[in-house]
Amino acid sequence: MDELGHISHWRAIMAGSLAGMVATTVTYPSDVVKTRLIVQNRLEPSYQGILHAFCKIYHQEGLRALYRGVSPAILGAVPFSAGSFFVYISLDTIWQEPIVRFTPLQNFVNGCVAAAVAQTLSFPFETVKRKMQAQSPWLPHYGGVDVHFTGMADCFRQTVKHKGVLGLWRGITPSLLKIVPYFGVMFSTFEFCKRVCLYRNGYIQSPLNYKLTPGVDQSLHPQELRELKLLRRENFEPRKSALEN
Repeated sequence: MDELGHISHWRAIMAGSLAGMVATTVTYPSDVVKTRLIVQNRLEPSYQGILHAFCKIYHQEGLRALYRGVSPAILGAVPFSAGSFFVYISLDTIWQEPIVRFTPLQNFVNGCVAAAVAQTLSFPFETVKRKMQAQSPWLPHYGGVDVHFTGMADCFRQTVKHKGVLGLWRGITPSLLKIVPYFGVMFSTFEFCKRVCLYRNGYIQSPLNYKLTPGVDQSLHPQELRELKLLRRENFEPRKSALEN
């Protein structure tokens, strides 16, 4: 970062991608369990709950089974981060005004658009990941997957061969219905919380707009700004006392 804390677009994309990869790797076993619980036959369930699924998958298939499909999940973080950030840096051009002046409604729309673009770009990796998570020789009909494969690359090939290229995007509509409003609410809430913090620290006049507070040096850090306010108050109080006397 430079002296003002700014970072280049490509480094921001890389940072977001790496953060997504680490988060995916740490939480991935729970994602595998969720998929297994979804695809199992409810009339003859293979798992009785979350803990039972963890233990049964580990004892029957080993630790690697809890990370089956992690490769497309990690690779999918790259187009997801790149797509969402590309939309984010293009927002001022789309709205034809600075990002800092966006209304809460604009921030909600921005989050929805960024999520829609990012999820569409990364969805083929999501499709392959789910198929790899669900497939298991210990489940009836190998987990009910529509194609059988030996790895990530083979899963891509078999899906395109039997379902066509659009088969990699099958199921994207319910996925968008979930993730688009989620990111819209998250994005608008995040931006509003930033304005609340700026308002409480004295940089802007109200959290509902972005009008800068007159006479405030926007380059100062919050601690420096508080110290400056305290110094001004101390200098003003003796003069007030002298006038009263």
